[in-house]
Amino acid sequence: MDLAELLQQSPYHRWLGVRLERADADSVGIRLPYRAEFAGGAFIHGGIIASLADIAGCFAVIAAVGRDVPTLNVRVDYLRPAPAGSDLIGVGRTVRVGRTMGVADVTVSTEGGVLVAVARGDFPTGGASA
Repeated sequence: MDLAELLQQSPYHRWLGVRLERADADSVGIRLPYRAEFAGGAFIHGGIIASLADIAGCFAVIAAVGRDVPTLNVRVDYLRPAPAGSDLIGVGRTVRVGRTMGVADVTVSTEGGVLVAVARGDFPTGGASA
């Protein structure tokens, strides 16, 4: 499965401009290039950060199972504001991938390595994919 191609199939992902930076069997790195409309002043909006966390977690599980999966739940903990002007990097790592459910942990950092959020997502792996 070509993860970079799958990432670009979603119109929302294309609008965000996310790019696959790296992938292996249990983790992915996804870059979100900064755009001015992501910020409401000095900081990037939390919804943009949550979107990146969701995508990175989902694609970590996709890399493990070899097919698209939907998101069941994502919890995001914001640790500090993400400064406007910085690209963000989401790194998703599978915690467990079973027959019916996958779990992934995500870190979201600035391109300079400042950790701005952590997340955990649940992704159904059994049955039909969405």
